[in-house]
Amino acid sequence: MSAGRDEMELAEASIRAQYPAARALLMGFDHAPRLATAVEALAAERSTGIGTRPRFRSTTPGLVTRTSARAEGVRLRDRILGGDEDLPSVAGASVLKGLRRALAIALAVGEAVADASGLTELKRANFEGRLPVERKLEFSELLAVQSIAVLSSFANATGFLLAPLAAEGSLEIGDVEEVLTDNAQLALHGALWELDQDLAVFADDEIKLVQVVLAYAEALMRKVQMRGMGAARIGAFTGSTWRVAADDFPIAGFEPARKSRGTSLTMQFKKPHEVVGNHIAKYQAMRLAKMLMAYDFERKLNPFADLGGFIFTFMGDGKPGTGKTTLIQMMAGLLHEYCDVAGYAFRYQNLSIDQVDSYQGKSGQNAKSFISNILDPSVIGFGTIDDIDQIAGKRGDKQSSAGQQEITAVLMEAFAGANTVVRGNCTFGMFSNYPENVDDALRQRAGARFLVDGPQTRDDYVDILALLLGKRHDIPMGDHSLYAAQEIQRAVRESYEGHARPHEPELLKVFAHVESRIGPLDTIAKLGGYLKAIQDADPRFTGRAIKNITDAVKTRAMDFELPDDWMEQPDLFLRKGYDEKAAMIAELRKPVTAQMVVQEINRYADSEFRYADKSDALAIEAMVRDMGRAEEAKRRYLEGRG
Repeated sequence: MSAGRDEMELAEASIRAQYPAARALLMGFDHAPRLATAVEALAAERSTGIGTRPRFRSTTPGLVTRTSARAEGVRLRDRILGGDEDLPSVAGASVLKGLRRALAIALAVGEAVADASGLTELKRANFEGRLPVERKLEFSELLAVQSIAVLSSFANATGFLLAPLAAEGSLEIGDVEEVLTDNAQLALHGALWELDQDLAVFADDEIKLVQVVLAYAEALMRKVQMRGMGAARIGAFTGSTWRVAADDFPIAGFEPARKSRGTSLTMQFKKPHEVVGNHIAKYQAMRLAKMLMAYDFERKLNPFADLGGFIFTFMGDGKPGTGKTTLIQMMAGLLHEYCDVAGYAFRYQNLSIDQVDSYQGKSGQNAKSFISNILDPSVIGFGTIDDIDQIAGKRGDKQSSAGQQEITAVLMEAFAGANTVVRGNCTFGMFSNYPENVDDALRQRAGARFLVDGPQTRDDYVDILALLLGKRHDIPMGDHSLYAAQEIQRAVRESYEGHARPHEPELLKVFAHVESRIGPLDTIAKLGGYLKAIQDADPRFTGRAIKNITDAVKTRAMDFELPDDWMEQPDLFLRKGYDEKAAMIAELRKPVTAQMVVQEINRYADSEFRYADKSDALAIEAMVRDMGRAEEAKRRYLEGRG
């Protein structure tokens, strides 16, 4: 990929010129830690390699016994290769090669920052003893900026270059402490010293070797970003962007660069006709899969997200056994197939109950990792949270664990927080049999609602029976046209028309009252009056609900399927430029009608009233049980005293 319009190419010659310095850092240097303290097991000896460790293991990751600071020899090359120079392991050799390259890139970035900021000239003046007193503060500040730039670029490049070696799972190594900003050389000494310490404690096999290096790179990136955000003159680094052409590696301030790696899916995919019933949910999932494929990797934006109508988050709810898992399998299968044709990286991940951890802060970290993996702008992402009522805690619920509360906080910030950016390359689906148990604010962050109600009609039940029986039988079909009822356009049209009036009894009362008072809801003023009447009946119906409804209306305006040919022949659409894609989509857009708005208000409000009724009923039942228990306890207590 060539450099973007605002990117400067970091010349390969300038990077390779730093190889000797990078190799020297890996071979060895002495360092006396300033902010961190050495691992006790290493205080009496120098680094000796993987083959002799671990000498002890901490029971709590990241918390190890420390001693006072002293100068120590850091021999990362020996640490990683374990002293075997003739037959290094594949993982060890790959890690060393990646670290050398990352160090060289970081040093080259440091030189570029120094040249652009005037630091190079100040260094020369200081060396020659002619640095003016009035510029000493500037000199010190620019040295700190160069140190931050070098550390950030080193961490970023390490994570990027070694990403293909990553195995499943992650490792918790604790916070990074030895972040020094006196000068670039000392900064790298501190970083490599602490990496050596972590390798000694945690890397007892080749898999963990890679995990530790990647975990350290990620932690260092976060710490340096925190340090750098308030640094004086930091614009000398963040104000420029570079690209390393040989690695296709972008450097844009503190923004992490990621490899376009997909995930290998082993799930059993489903075809659309194998999803019986669930017409609107199936239709929206099929359309959303094609919407995602309109994402432009150069612009890092999807025309649907720009024009309106893109579904960033949705909630699928229904009774057990109605087809939520099948719907996930269908959508993941479609995306996997489309990405294979287009040559895009596809990433699917599910946030499961296994990610709720008793270790403080770990659940939140798991959720953040899940969000980051799916948001990665270099892939098409599909993230699911199945049984979200069990994973994300309801705020104020005493039955929710601290880990569940952490996950709720992370999801709320990610789905509609101050820093949420919707590029249109990914979507998140939350699924639950009991959506009334999901935190109200988190549930309202689901921009679309997929009612997964399963088969409904006689034809649906005949279709699902035939589907599940398979073909190994001789039972005649009888008077039935197989799968005709699953004709998606007809079924969806009928489903939408069914929302011309509300389904929930309490909402129907509100609708009837408003309609009898002001007549048909055919103007914005009347529609606004209906929304206010709903809010009077349910105070939880807030401005966020209105936003979700208008997003759904915009989605209806995009109520068309991108032609199958566009997915099967990439040159027709997928490989066109952003502006051309946007124009092709805009031509298919439909007008917004009052009837469409009424249907979407009723669809959304029906779901909220349904959740509220169930939530209230469950709360009342719980109170009744508690009161009954209290009465029984009182009776037994009095009998015992008598």
